[in-house]
Amino acid sequence: MQHSRSRDGSAPLPDMNLLPALDALLRAGGVAGAAAELSVSPSAMSRTLGRLRRVVGDPLLVPSGRGLTLTPRAREMQPGVQAALAAAVAALHPPRDIDLATLRREFRIRTNDGVAMSLGAPLLELTAREAPGVRLRLLPEGDEDPADLRTHVDLDVGELPEELPHDVRSAVLRIHRYVAVARADAPFAQDPLTPARFAALPHITVTRRGRTHSVVDERLAELGLSRDVLATAPTYGAACFFALRTDALALVPSEVATEASRVLPLVILEIPLDLPEVASAQAWHVRLDTDPAHRWLRGALTRAAGGSAPPWTRAQRPADR
Repeated sequence: MQHSRSRDGSAPLPDMNLLPALDALLRAGGVAGAAAELSVSPSAMSRTLGRLRRVVGDPLLVPSGRGLTLTPRAREMQPGVQAALAAAVAALHPPRDIDLATLRREFRIRTNDGVAMSLGAPLLELTAREAPGVRLRLLPEGDEDPADLRTHVDLDVGELPEELPHDVRSAVLRIHRYVAVARADAPFAQDPLTPARFAALPHITVTRRGRTHSVVDERLAELGLSRDVLATAPTYGAACFFALRTDALALVPSEVATEASRVLPLVILEIPLDLPEVASAQAWHVRLDTDPAHRWLRGALTRAAGGSAPPWTRAQRPADR
């Protein structure tokens, strides 16, 4: 059998298949008992004992009366052999359930401010209640690369690219729609919007790159209408604050509008256009797919988003952004 090299390359590693046999021989104190434990014949176990003697450089078991007894070297080895076998078994078994009450872990989650506004608080609430030793580090979106999940980002959350790397997994959290928010005392705030009225009012859109054209303009053009974008904002929170001091509509996801209107004097108005819904999802690297703590985090985020997520569809685009 060809042996693997040791880490420093200085010598070949012994046949690790000998470890369970060595453990059984040392515990049973004889060939017959070890053979029965491992379901092999006594002659096969005797041959394995011969190999072990050559590898270890010690007879391990020697005649004593009608049986065998462990040598001093064998007795010295026994605790280490048991510990090594237990560690090997643990390494090769599926991960066990974790004790969330004692878990100490830091997770880096990259997301936009809309997700942070709508899911951040319920996720923190779940974390404090179920895993008080977990710490969350929310990172802002920027010129991100999904490949960052391979190294320093544990979870990407938001409107993900249509094409993800082959080693990145994803799952939809929820489907949301866009609405308009306006200051509660705006002259138009109490009446439903028609397409013409919607187009006539100034708009505040959210985009990290300053783009003013989106699917909203396409839908308005189909009706022979166009709009005036008063300002672009880098975040949904900023757009909501802009709306407080203007007679403009800020176009934001419905979850953001709901959270903002709880604490700000804003009203929510339905956009009178047939706009596509948008999927918010979470993405992670395959290295974390079976990690118990990361599985809990993904599940907690799913629960914070309202439970089970609908099937993923790739044909959706945000109203702005």
